Amino acid sequence: MSGGSRLILTQELHTTLQKHLFPGDGKEAAAILVCNRYEGTRLKLLAKELILVPYEECKSRTRDFISWPGSYLEKAIDAAEETSMSIILVHSHPGGFLAFSNMDDASDVQTMLSLSQGVDAIHGSAIMIPAGNMRARLYREGKYSENVELVTVAGDDIHYWWDGITEPRHQPIAFTSGMTDTFKKLTAAIIGVSGTGSIVAEQVARLGFGEILLIDHDHIEKKNLNRILNSSLEDALNGRPKVDMFAQAIRSFRGKDIARPIQNTIFSRQAVLAVANVDVIFCCVDTYQARMIADRIASSFLIPLLDVGVKIPTHVDPEDGRKITDVTGRIDYVKPGGSTLSDRHVYTSELIYRENLSAEEYEDQVERGYITGFQEEAPAVITLNMRAASACVSEFIARCFPFREYPNMGYARTLFSLAGVEEDYTDESAITRALNPRLAVGGKEPLLSIPELGDK
Repeated sequence: MSGGSRLILTQELHTTLQKHLFPGDGKEAAAILVCNRYEGTRLKLLAKELILVPYEECKSRTRDFISWPGSYLEKAIDAAEETSMSIILVHSHPGGFLAFSNMDDASDVQTMLSLSQGVDAIHGSAIMIPAGNMRARLYREGKYSENVELVTVAGDDIHYWWDGITEPRHQPIAFTSGMTDTFKKLTAAIIGVSGTGSIVAEQVARLGFGEILLIDHDHIEKKNLNRILNSSLEDALNGRPKVDMFAQAIRSFRGKDIARPIQNTIFSRQAVLAVANVDVIFCCVDTYQARMIADRIASSFLIPLLDVGVKIPTHVDPEDGRKITDVTGRIDYVKPGGSTLSDRHVYTSELIYRENLSAEEYEDQVERGYITGFQEEAPAVITLNMRAASACVSEFIARCFPFREYPNMGYARTLFSLAGVEEDYTDESAITRALNPRLAVGGKEPLLSIPELGDK
């Protein structure tokens, strides 16, 4: 699947926009989004800045008409011109009609050409109804209109507003064919297609995602066969790339043009730019650096991220020797604009530094393995991986099609203990969030603010 433009807003920005557009007086209101763009296999407009048009400065405001001063267009042009950002003019439809009116068409004809002359870029307009649903359209060269396929907000709940739906309706119920129909229009990336990642990829493929990116640089070995789904002894003997094996497996039950294998590390420009196109990221890696890259992609391109990890810590008993302390799994859901994996200390600069010290590589690998402090070439952990992978994909489903008894914001992190037979949850509000300078910057060079990923 390729093509199909996206307008993407953070939850915080969307909430502010909705509150301004519907002050309670039943009249139209206006605002402006200033967006960075990423033009990969599809055009993505990443809402970076919001300019609110004060009600008292509007020349006229009624239930179905608004006229506001051109000085706010000039403000938007000033904000956008240095880096040729896109400007999206937004107004409300208090009556709840989710379609552009003839009056909207006439207004766009007048303003889009002016915006194009002010900033040589793609610009557009959008409407919002009281429920928060949005539709948008774009103008190339200020005059050629095309609809945005999807307006999306990836917050505690993930909202998808598809082009062509003019009547607000209840979203499909989780675990139904309606959910499958939604997933068919989405692209997922699985970073790391090994013990846990292969199980995540299997679920994502059978849930019906329209396109699946598989990113992994490694090859299949005999020691992997007890935990990588669909792998065979022949694959191991031939040293077959993990992504090629799994892409073929997906083709066997989904057909061609669904799986796209990328045999490369995520710490590569090719992989980063490929993942930037997707609608959701599943991070199933075992290095701090790879998690850092996934975290930065999610922030830069406003993509929801699910990160999963498992661990079997051990200790030495004076009488019985080494024993298992716990059997654990962790699932983090990262919403764009919310707390990051960095904020949650999933990785730190010190851990990444230590990880890259060759002298400590072996010792660190043992400590970070499935069973900490104990070298095991072929750990029998598929049951643990299954448990964690299922929780990870179920977390994404819960965000798109809420089914839990309590609000989703209470589940930013899930920790489960098989030894203690318990689960603990962390509320998004309980995590200290640092300023995120990479939010919605898109493909600004150097990519992800990492010189090694720059356009050489």
